[in-house]
Amino acid sequence: MAAVDIRGLSKRFGDTTVLHPSDLTIADGEFVVLVGPSGCGKSTLLRMIAGLESPSDGRITIGGRDVTHAAPADRGVAMVFQSYALYPHLSVAGNIAFPLKVARLPKAEIARRVEEAAAMLDLTDLLDRRPRALSGGQRQRVSIARAIVRRPQVLLLDEPLSNLDSSLRARMRHEFARLHQQLGATMIYVTHDQLEAMTLAERIVVMSAGRIEQVGQPIEVYRRPASLAVAAAIGSPGMNLLPVTITAVDASGTQVRLPDDTLLSTAAQVPSSAIGSAATLGIRPEHLRAADDGAFCGAVELFERLGPLSFAHLGRRGATDTIVAQLPPDRHVTLGQTLCFAADPAETHLFAPDGRAYPFTDPPSSPVR
Repeated sequence: MAAVDIRGLSKRFGDTTVLHPSDLTIADGEFVVLVGPSGCGKSTLLRMIAGLESPSDGRITIGGRDVTHAAPADRGVAMVFQSYALYPHLSVAGNIAFPLKVARLPKAEIARRVEEAAAMLDLTDLLDRRPRALSGGQRQRVSIARAIVRRPQVLLLDEPLSNLDSSLRARMRHEFARLHQQLGATMIYVTHDQLEAMTLAERIVVMSAGRIEQVGQPIEVYRRPASLAVAAAIGSPGMNLLPVTITAVDASGTQVRLPDDTLLSTAAQVPSSAIGSAATLGIRPEHLRAADDGAFCGAVELFERLGPLSFAHLGRRGATDTIVAQLPPDRHVTLGQTLCFAADPAETHLFAPDGRAYPFTDPPSSPVR
């Protein structure tokens, strides 16, 4: 068993807290992705699991064994870094074999494992090459092979694709998905790229400002973000976020007033005590539908056609508070043209002043901290 259990884990550097006390359980064989902006604490959390950082408080168990203060080599984990960290003077075979030689395994066993790892990652024809003769994608595959050759209980990956171009990133995402199926190992993957998170993860852990904001399946987190931080982190383009005032509540939902005094209904469930208070309304671009009498109107200041998808940005040119709407692929617009959109109350989100999402009639099923 290689389940990872974290309880009350935190990290402080002097007076600065980079990870607030956090709980997280990762099942044996699960592929979990930690996602969030730079500086949110995700790499620090990964490094503490690896034993490269000491926690200030809390406990880490792997496979039921307390490894909070164990040396990295005694944790049954292997780590793949962003920088590849290959030895330039060694061949591909030498790099892959290095941790096995340090462990003093028999030569025949080392050769067998190197061949096995190389075959798994399509490196068999490259075993005699030096790192300088490899492409970025090949170097990253070598660093992964060096990690898995030890047969770790847990494979940790710290932004492993950030140095690759977009086409290589896409191919390597497929490699990681295939590798997880082959190994069946527990994998914990850190990234700030939400596309990687959404396509690779069985569960996503969204982090912000040193806290775990939400844990759940990718589609659950996308459909029902638990906070403003999650809404901002997941989705491309991001969710439209507008300041509103809560004006009325009843059994069917909540009525809010937009900055231009337009009234709008949302299915969010809000206590009557919140009437008159400020809130943030969230709507994803694909949930805005063209409507002449819609509440969201503006001049097109930017039009993006991204293959089959098109997006209109409505607002003043250069403004940061534009509304983004997804358009049908055959829709043509001109800059300066005024468009109006409406939204179904069930497709809108409402966030309290503290950033937490108000629940819907159907509450989100993903576990939230």
